[in-house]
Amino acid sequence: MSNTRIERDSMGEVHVPEQALYGAQTQRAVDNFPISHQRMPAQFIRALILAKAAAAKANVELKQLSESQGKAIVDAAQGLLEGDYMQHFPVDIFQTGSGTSSNMNANEVIATLASRLLGEPVNPNDHVNCGQSSNDIIPTTIHVSAALGLHEQLLPALVHLVQVIERKAVQVHPFIKTGRTHLMDAMPVRMSQVLEGWAQQLKANIGHLQDLLPSLQSLAQGGTAVGTGINAHPQFAAGFSRQLSNLTQVQFTPGKNLFALIGSQDTAVVVSGQLKAIAVTLMKIANDLRWMNSGPLAGLGEIELEGLQPGSSIMPGKVNPVIPEATAMVAAQVIGNDTTITVAGQSGNFELNVMLPIIAQNLLSSIELLANSSRLLADKAIASFKVNEPKLKEALSRNPILVTALNPIIGYQKAAEIAKTAYKQGRPVIDVALEHTDLSRSQLEILLDPEKLTAGGV
Repeated sequence: MSNTRIERDSMGEVHVPEQALYGAQTQRAVDNFPISHQRMPAQFIRALILAKAAAAKANVELKQLSESQGKAIVDAAQGLLEGDYMQHFPVDIFQTGSGTSSNMNANEVIATLASRLLGEPVNPNDHVNCGQSSNDIIPTTIHVSAALGLHEQLLPALVHLVQVIERKAVQVHPFIKTGRTHLMDAMPVRMSQVLEGWAQQLKANIGHLQDLLPSLQSLAQGGTAVGTGINAHPQFAAGFSRQLSNLTQVQFTPGKNLFALIGSQDTAVVVSGQLKAIAVTLMKIANDLRWMNSGPLAGLGEIELEGLQPGSSIMPGKVNPVIPEATAMVAAQVIGNDTTITVAGQSGNFELNVMLPIIAQNLLSSIELLANSSRLLADKAIASFKVNEPKLKEALSRNPILVTALNPIIGYQKAAEIAKTAYKQGRPVIDVALEHTDLSRSQLEILLDPEKLTAGGV
């Protein structure tokens, strides 16, 4: 074969692209798994490279590698991260369930670069993979990449979304709108109360995510093949976590029980469940925005979202709520990702879960999608929408449900009769109440004041 070189592993010879940094085991995986043509996520590969650097540093400290070997591995890893490293990681997501192919991909690439730097051979298995197994480094990398994704992407994005919502709530506080339950007219609420409800949902989700970080930052590293730590120095797990913490500025710790962290992916399942909860919250906010923006003539038309692009290829002037729609699709995808992770989490047969790559892919996809859509929702929908005050006032003035405030005075039955009459005749409830009660207009104006009702009538 032209433009190839021959590499050898324990199974024999393999033709590898001439300029590729990887070796035989990576090429076997490329040949064996032409399934999705999707590579492992960049965030995962970044975390795997960082883990290799941390392992080399720990092994030098423990005298399992020479200083020159360790430095070459660390320098090779850092050089990769400073460039377009994904070109060197072609292995499909749908590969061996332990992620061994991706682990060896990293070992081979780093070994090639380290050998060039050192001027003598650095072995992928004996040196780059020293003290490790795919069975502990891949679960570790799932935790590390997800933890970094939460710290660097999702948590800051959610905090930003909360801040934007809270600022907008202050701006729209003067506006009162018809509340809705079952999509039907209900008692009035302030626009700010609606937004403050969204903000609190998100704050609760942020708190739940933060509560999960200690478990996510607890690592399987040091368990090697089955959790016993065979071929790893007794202090390797502690040294690895310390070095990785220094490299990432995130505090990682050795797991309390490495058998549990290798044999299961329970933490990933729990984190994914919380990501699903965030997706549900974003879906609710997105749909509220879509309903309030609907129309504007034949719908609620309570707000006007920022016009971002033409909404139709055939209907001139149509503008659609594209950011809430995109957010809703993200939410649907994250809910689907969670189902995949749930099924994959059940594949921890005996001492190893064997659906690790798809867990990594879906977990990191959910984190990235939620982070990106949260920022767009904040900046291109919530921050910029305008309130249609005339529409709000028109709906409030004709809302017979305001009669609820009269229940303590005239009773539920009488109030229901007034509401039904107002609906039937299309008249303001205050006019109908004036005809069917002994209350004066001034009394009714006080009792039915929407602003007063948003405070519970106090």
